[in-house]
Amino acid sequence: PRLTTTALAPADHFMRCLLVAVMLRSLGALLVKGGGGEPRMKYLTQEEATAVDALLFESFPVETLMELAGLAVAEAVMTQYPKKKRVLCVCGPGNNGGDGLVAARHLASFGYAPSVVYPRRPTKKPLFEKLAKQCELFKVPVLPFLPQTVSENFDIILDAVFGFSFQPPVRAPFDSLLRDLNKSGLPVVSVDVPSGWHVHDGPSLDGPSLTPTVLVSLTAPKICATHFDGPHYLGGRFVPETVQETFGFKQPPFPGTAQVRRIDTLVRHTDSPSSSSSDDDDAEDSTNKYYYF
Repeated sequence: PRLTTTALAPADHFMRCLLVAVMLRSLGALLVKGGGGEPRMKYLTQEEATAVDALLFESFPVETLMELAGLAVAEAVMTQYPKKKRVLCVCGPGNNGGDGLVAARHLASFGYAPSVVYPRRPTKKPLFEKLAKQCELFKVPVLPFLPQTVSENFDIILDAVFGFSFQPPVRAPFDSLLRDLNKSGLPVVSVDVPSGWHVHDGPSLDGPSLTPTVLVSLTAPKICATHFDGPHYLGGRFVPETVQETFGFKQPPFPGTAQVRRIDTLVRHTDSPSSSSSDDDDAEDSTNKYYYF
């Protein structure tokens, strides 16, 4: 028989409502994290991230988006490590690797000393071949294999091997590559999704995966970011508000002309145009407040 609330005693009705509230809160925790009952930053699923990119590609060339994403990654590295100049950029065969190639070029122009490891340099993809040649024009070495003396010759590893479309396990030659990077003991800055991680489940139990020191999410954090605890940057100022609204997320405002901002330290924020508070100050108007991480 159909159960109605009127058939329940007050105590039973209260417990049922409480149970529903707990279930909804748990479900929401899969996509957002925060507190205080305010609107919160959304974590994208793999399907959502793919759909966001597809919508952006309808209006923007992939080269444009990759250029802006790589610039944001380079800016995050500079912000987090202003004195560690020797960066080993390890790039995979897909768009995540393209972001890494762009980041390496920008780091070179910013006075850093990057080198690129590109184990599967595409020969039939003009975009990626051009990105590699652009690095070489900036005197950035593009190597087909990992140098033997990584820890002696570099300060940071930029992990741009796999992105949100990756499905474990890691296959050759990247399985041994990730193991060797782990052995180096250097700090790792991962682009969007740490290599070897499942976009939802986090670190893989089926093979090697990197443990990042810093995470740079692009567009919006992916669900696997809930498994990360450390300096967390967001790049993606290029994502129009209309796209954000379509997929139900909202980026925090970026300061000045910055292409990236740190979000793990952002407790509460308002982007109200009428507010005279600084970026990270509390404000009375709760309409645009967000709790991040």
